[in-house]
Amino acid sequence: MESLHPRVRLLWVLSTVIQASVLGVIAYLVDRFAISLPQTVIVGGWVVLVLLGVAHAVAAHRIWRFDLQDDALFLLRGVVTRTDTSVPYVRVQHVDTTRGPVERAIGLASVVVYTAGTRGADITIPGLRPERATELREQLRDLANESEATDAV
Repeated sequence: MESLHPRVRLLWVLSTVIQASVLGVIAYLVDRFAISLPQTVIVGGWVVLVLLGVAHAVAAHRIWRFDLQDDALFLLRGVVTRTDTSVPYVRVQHVDTTRGPVERAIGLASVVVYTAGTRGADITIPGLRPERATELREQLRDLANESEATDAV
């Protein structure tokens, strides 16, 4: 099974720092305009959130795996709740590569696999080098086309 690029941890940690900072600003505004909060609570809460985010990013990177099997894309992910997902190629509708501004800055890309269905009908594989993301997108497209030709439905 293939793992994600190690820089995805940086992406996840940056996301955590941003989210913790937004919550810190909200706590500061609450302290300023509504209820008095000790500064140690605000700063301590921010530090705890960042540390938990870093621990989660490291654990998630260790667990996250994917594999192109004979008839399906298989994914293994989740820190607290482990999720094993098998996406049959015949269910793949289309495949995109995406690169947000932070991903571009650290040299990563994601592959998004859209499947038949309504709720939760897309799977994202984050933390790939752009070349690998393009290669994976093309492989998935070809496998989906091949499986469509052999589908009996």
